[in-house]
Amino acid sequence: MTGRRAGRPLVPAYLSTGGVARPSRPHLERLSLLMGTRTAAPAGLPAAQLALLDALDDGSLTVVEAAALLRLPVSAVRVLAAELIDRDLVLARAPIPPAARFDPDLLKRVADGLRALKHP
Repeated sequence: MTGRRAGRPLVPAYLSTGGVARPSRPHLERLSLLMGTRTAAPAGLPAAQLALLDALDDGSLTVVEAAALLRLPVSAVRVLAAELIDRDLVLARAPIPPAARFDPDLLKRVADGLRALKHP
């Protein structure tokens, strides 16, 4: 008996979303941060949505991190997350815009200064 190939999900991604192809919240991006609201999950939630809620129990994850953890495409996780947001079971925060991110030059200068303090 050959068994299942490693890494390939048992259920196709389109079945995990109930056949829904587009998220109800198109603003969800790959780097949007997902957080569970710690609200009790209602009975009858699909297994993929329950798995996403379970993954968010330990804290927050970006959409791509959740996709990697659940072994689903990012597009499927966007659909699942949007449905959970609509049910007030998950909160989403937009990713940090590029203009508000750190300045690499500043970080290099800080690292150089720390190295200088370490080795007088």
